[in-house]
Amino acid sequence: MGARAVAMTSCRPFHLMAKPAGPACNLACTYCFYLSRWDQGGVKGMDDARLEAYVREYLAAHPGPEVTFAWQGGEPTLLGLDFFRRAVALQQAHRPPGKLVQNAIQTNGLLLDEEWCRFLAQERFLVGLSCDGPPELHDRRRVDRGGKGTAQRVLAAAALLRRHQVEFNLLCVVGAHNVDRPRQVYRFLSRLGTPFLQFIPLVERRRPASAGVHDYAGPPGQDPAAELDPVSVTPEGWGGFLCAVFDEWVQADVGTVFVRDFDNWLGMWTGMPSSLCIHAETCGDALVVEADGSVYSCDHYVYPQHRLGRLGEEPLAAMVEGPRQRAFGDDKRDGLPAACRSCRWLKLCHGGCPKHRFPAAAGQPPAPHLCAGWMEFFAHAAPAFERMVELNAKRSPMAVMRDRSVLRALGLAH
Repeated sequence: MGARAVAMTSCRPFHLMAKPAGPACNLACTYCFYLSRWDQGGVKGMDDARLEAYVREYLAAHPGPEVTFAWQGGEPTLLGLDFFRRAVALQQAHRPPGKLVQNAIQTNGLLLDEEWCRFLAQERFLVGLSCDGPPELHDRRRVDRGGKGTAQRVLAAAALLRRHQVEFNLLCVVGAHNVDRPRQVYRFLSRLGTPFLQFIPLVERRRPASAGVHDYAGPPGQDPAAELDPVSVTPEGWGGFLCAVFDEWVQADVGTVFVRDFDNWLGMWTGMPSSLCIHAETCGDALVVEADGSVYSCDHYVYPQHRLGRLGEEPLAAMVEGPRQRAFGDDKRDGLPAACRSCRWLKLCHGGCPKHRFPAAAGQPPAPHLCAGWMEFFAHAAPAFERMVELNAKRSPMAVMRDRSVLRALGLAH
């Protein structure tokens, strides 16, 4: 591994997500941008030396009283339970006095069984379970390596998590396969035994097939001829999806179902900073470490030009605080198009994720792909958010569900 890095503490809180199995996965989701990076020659997971470097340096470099280890992939459960038992033991061995350690894991759920769930419950892991809606929608894209749908196995995993009282949330990727069924998707997910939901817009570009290559494009600007993949969500589709889900939620589920983006925007409506990097003014505080210990600026920018160094060889805090990473984070704000800077919704949107900014047509300047969708949603939801802010000062935002004026403004009262 080379010389051991000198321990340093960052000046600001940051998050370092780990992909300990790299892009290896037991699914073959037809929209996955990581599939093209896996040679399928076996799972080359994070070895013990890299695992210890990750745990030791993350705990030492993080300045806050609480550190969350987030495990994603690919599919992290492919590494087996013993890997995560070692990770927890290392966390306890290297944890500074008084610092709270938490763990979160994002999984497709296929490998979860009784033993896994006992471990997750005992160690208080927060689990993110991927589900794209009812089986007929989920199975359109989320298939196994034999091409078979996985919905029933995901539902079985959710039942196991409930039985073992493991806290979990549901992550739903919204793309061409389910964007036209927002109410059905929301109702199905909200009844699976957890009140916590996330909706992630699918926006991917491919290099033109005419070039002899048909894989996912690199960062914006690297592949100017890249085309929007048909699996992606359109701006209009995304806006309509959000509006429809919001209408379902605001009529009956405020305070009982927690949609991550709605909660974030409600806080931003009161003047709080975004809790999500995609809608923060700048980014750069959410990094990723791959299985070989390489640290990159962001999970969406795992490309050679965004590699900051390797754990165990360079101090993690120096990577987080270094000029390259600070410039990467500031570029989100500094690279905003003129139309964004004068937009009435700028303080709620901040241009979205920079990975989703690219020309709508050849010769045009880069712009947020989902811009029209965000604007449609903010204009639609504004009356309800404004009323919830008012109600929160007096009693509870839940009262918005009985507010006829809000429902009329949303076109929901008859």
